[in-house]
Amino acid sequence: MLSSEELFRRLKRSRFRSRFFLREQEMNYLQKKGLETILSHGRDFVHARLAPARPDNDGRQTPMRNHPFFVAQHATATCCRGCLEKWHAIACGRELTEQEVEYIVSVNGTWLRRQMLISAGRENA
Repeated sequence: MLSSEELFRRLKRSRFRSRFFLREQEMNYLQKKGLETILSHGRDFVHARLAPARPDNDGRQTPMRNHPFFVAQHATATCCRGCLEKWHAIACGRELTEQEVEYIVSVNGTWLRRQMLISAGRENA
């Protein structure tokens, strides 16, 4: 797994990953529910959709929109096991550890916090 600083530097250089942002509907949902609730949802999503050794529909299991955590997963390359292996050095073919689940939730939490700052006009990164 990469350091947070190095990961976000690499993600920013990716044309595909850097195009993701929260739409108004997703930002409103995040603000209404609060970050901790969204991260709780995210933890459930990761357990259900990514944690198994061979997730159902791997590579297509994470929607591109309609929940802030889904958008964050695509922005942070934590959307499928292939991306986890390529971007985060988390091997495919085995169940995720609880430490890896928490790492994924943390990375997405960092991205969501940055989106909240951008929305509030306090950050331009």
